[in-house]
Amino acid sequence: MSLADFEDAARRHLPRPIFGYVAGGAEDNAALEDAAAAFRKWSLVPRVLVDVSQRSPAVELFGETYSAPFGIAPMGISALIAYEGDLALARAAEAANVPMIVSSTGLIPLEEVRAAASRATWFQAYLPGDSAQIEAMVQRVQAAGYRTLVLTVDVATLPSRENNIRVGFTTPLRPSARLAWDGLLRPRWLIGTLMRTLLKRGMPHFENSAATRGVPIIARAAVRQFSARDKLTWAHVAQIRRMWNGNLVLKGILSAADARIAADHAVDGVIVSNHGGRQLDSSTAPLRALPAIVQVKGPMKVMIDGGIRRGTDVIKALALGADFAFIARPFIYAAAIGGQAGVAHAIRLLSQEIVQDMALLGVRSLNELGPQALVEH
Repeated sequence: MSLADFEDAARRHLPRPIFGYVAGGAEDNAALEDAAAAFRKWSLVPRVLVDVSQRSPAVELFGETYSAPFGIAPMGISALIAYEGDLALARAAEAANVPMIVSSTGLIPLEEVRAAASRATWFQAYLPGDSAQIEAMVQRVQAAGYRTLVLTVDVATLPSRENNIRVGFTTPLRPSARLAWDGLLRPRWLIGTLMRTLLKRGMPHFENSAATRGVPIIARAAVRQFSARDKLTWAHVAQIRRMWNGNLVLKGILSAADARIAADHAVDGVIVSNHGGRQLDSSTAPLRALPAIVQVKGPMKVMIDGGIRRGTDVIKALALGADFAFIARPFIYAAAIGGQAGVAHAIRLLSQEIVQDMALLGVRSLNELGPQALVEH
């Protein structure tokens, strides 16, 4: 009945280490919890006796008209959480006419996902501070036909993911008696996801982390592959901007000063995000950072992710100046439970909530939203 229901179902369906990887944040989960709590600091002020019979939740973003003001944020190793998870997410997004961002830490080649959903997919990259590697990766993404490149910029180093370790999840993924026992207790995941993947696609690899195929998920080299990002700078953003002909988006912006620099580098958009609370713990909630970034955005589009679970959350973000919203965890939980059909149902639920909220708020178009619709407390 709601996005939260998928989390409860996924907790019962997934092995504890796999669920813990998705659900957990860094250190004390302070940033994770505050991202959702920030939405409760705002209340909505409805207007009444407005003809809302012709209301529409459609929005325009980067020249595309989407049927709803939200999309699916990138989530790593989706194909270990749901069978061919990246494809389930992408196909459901395409059918619903919303965007889906393909993860750099995905286990299905970015070319295959693009072929399955060419209208919906954007690509998210983690890039090292190395010009040659950046050039090779950008060329690969362009050759695959992507029109929007999302560079995640808040990963200078790997954080303390104590919560992952406590539940038995590690990078690289290490087969263990604990993981095996947990899998046996959840035969639907063991047979329907893990065994099916191994039989049909072989051992999963990190397919999209570089210009060539990455290492297997159980390889010790996985840590090195994802840890060399502390030399990435604005000079590399300028390099990408020169090379990339499509839309360039920076994900992980929380500072208005950084948003201003992004605009100076001709970036097309930013995603205000604290990485789902998975990087710097106690980082400010995206919704709290949003107003200051909107003030300095210039021609850029400003998007947001983190803590969004209801249609009213999306409405609040748009009223504070966001152009669009992205959500990750609920959609991968939905894929784990029901594959593409599960994701489609989750998209439908959130879309219906937004349409209902618009009627109860007294707005016919999302462009009518603004600070007048909110009260802070």
